[in-house]
Amino acid sequence: MNLHPTVAQVTARIAKRSQTFRTDYLKRMDAARPNGASRARLSCGNLAHGFAASGVDKPVLRGARGANIGIVTAYNDMLSAHQPMEHYPTLIRAIARAAGGTAQVAGGVPAMCDGVTQGRVGMELSLFSRDTIALATAVSLSHDMFDAALLLGVCDKIVPGLLIGALSFGHLPVIFVPAGPMTSGLPNKEKAAVRQRYAQGLASRDELLEAESASYHGPGTCTFFGTANSNQMLLEVMGLHMPGAAFVNPGTPLRDALTVAATERALSIGAHSEQYTPLAHTLDEKAIVNAMVGLAATGGSTNHAIHLVAIARAAGLIIDWDDLDELSRATPLLARIYPNGSADVNHFHAAGGMGFTIRELVEAGLLHRDIRCVHGGDLLDQAKEPWLDGTHLKWRDPPATSLDSSVLRGVAEPFDVEGGLRRLQGNLGRAVVKVSAVAVEHRSIRAPARLFDTQESLLEAFAEGGLTEDFVAVVRGQGPRANGMPELHKLTPTLAVMQDRGQRVALLTDGRMSGASGKVLAAIHVVPETLDGGPIARLRDGDVVVIDAENGLIEVDIDAAVWQAREVIVPAQAGNHTGMGRELFGLMRAVTGTAEEGACSLFVRS
Repeated sequence: MNLHPTVAQVTARIAKRSQTFRTDYLKRMDAARPNGASRARLSCGNLAHGFAASGVDKPVLRGARGANIGIVTAYNDMLSAHQPMEHYPTLIRAIARAAGGTAQVAGGVPAMCDGVTQGRVGMELSLFSRDTIALATAVSLSHDMFDAALLLGVCDKIVPGLLIGALSFGHLPVIFVPAGPMTSGLPNKEKAAVRQRYAQGLASRDELLEAESASYHGPGTCTFFGTANSNQMLLEVMGLHMPGAAFVNPGTPLRDALTVAATERALSIGAHSEQYTPLAHTLDEKAIVNAMVGLAATGGSTNHAIHLVAIARAAGLIIDWDDLDELSRATPLLARIYPNGSADVNHFHAAGGMGFTIRELVEAGLLHRDIRCVHGGDLLDQAKEPWLDGTHLKWRDPPATSLDSSVLRGVAEPFDVEGGLRRLQGNLGRAVVKVSAVAVEHRSIRAPARLFDTQESLLEAFAEGGLTEDFVAVVRGQGPRANGMPELHKLTPTLAVMQDRGQRVALLTDGRMSGASGKVLAAIHVVPETLDGGPIARLRDGDVVVIDAENGLIEVDIDAAVWQAREVIVPAQAGNHTGMGRELFGLMRAVTGTAEEGACSLFVRS
């Protein structure tokens, strides 16, 4: 099949733009490749410390024979998506030992739950937890004891952080090992309806808690298609999972079999092997383009408009929102998963899931087939579906057609001719909007601005009955340099209530929205941000703001001379910089790049 011209063009542009950074990165990674076992380079004292507590694995580690896997785990038992990983290291060690190798937990990384911190002060640590996880991953692997790495993580900032950190050790083969989604509970749409009734004072706290706990009810990832499940989709299209590993439920024999297979594969692709598959050569510009296409085709999380930029930069690649916009406009929308539809990821998986989606996109020339997947095959091999023949793990072709066309469709009959993410620009700067869950009639607005410096002040105005007209809610001072760029998902039920009662409403902010946000038009990640003196800081109550997702526009309708003469007003930030650990993240806020640069504090700004 021929590559789609837009995919080819964007890929070539990224390669050209990134040539200097990418060449330097690959040179450093290739120079780090050991001639044999990595631990053979250690002194006797170094090595003795490394295997002192390794029990029956000591002889193998001491003799520097057999590959040693470094496990970096994001396990904790508060986060439902990561709770199943508690016993993974024990299983991985046993499988490695049986295959003549070893495995050690190299380190643990933090894993916060955005569902717990949503609308709370802790959310202001969320984005920078990604950078913290990247640093912790690097520290974990810095012992240089390892010939490959298995990364145990699923959720929002955890996968991007693990990947950014691992890319500094791109000479190692790296495989992600997920836990899978929890089984389906109360449908997400029913849960959202209770949230809206609660926002109006029509449902009690007990009723809301009952709905929430019936939806989030057990071990595994939340079942809506937010950032966590978008992570799993991206890892599949980038070739960093064993095929079909993303959406197999936890606690099942198939889930364990896939973990076993990842362990066995990691042992066989180290620097000692002819099948050597270093992360640096798996994650290239083709893999990054695949990720952007996959995001568009499935209506994935807006958070990846930030995370993918940072991940690419860690691999020596430079991408921007123009790349994402062009690819999204060339990619059909193939999935309807909440919040873009009523189905959850279990329904998506049952309808054909990632195997069907990848095959459709490859055959349409929208995905690069020839990436270097960790399992040794190409991307069509990634589309294989895992199954158990008794106790033996096997792979088979995905279904020829969707098993539920209300959830998943082929390229020939998509839900929409283009994907869900677009770049906006105009005299208010640049922003990102997700339109896959927004009805066509709500994809543009022209209305007066109502300015808020916090999401709480908007909610208070609503509760007081002061928001009855059409308006664009401008929530400013929410960028990465201001307060860590929290998600403003707490606003979603309230904005949805106003839209449902007939008001024309939208959101404009330099902050983020949850990957679960849906039907209300939201121009987010605005750059330059308020704290950088961006145009959003010149807005006043009553200014007429235009957001046009169809034509990629954000602007204020005002005389140019008047606009340029306007004073920039930056809300006070002192209250956002202490408490709940925020004082420890001052350095990250001070040095972070813009949202379009990945909102990352780990790279020196040019």
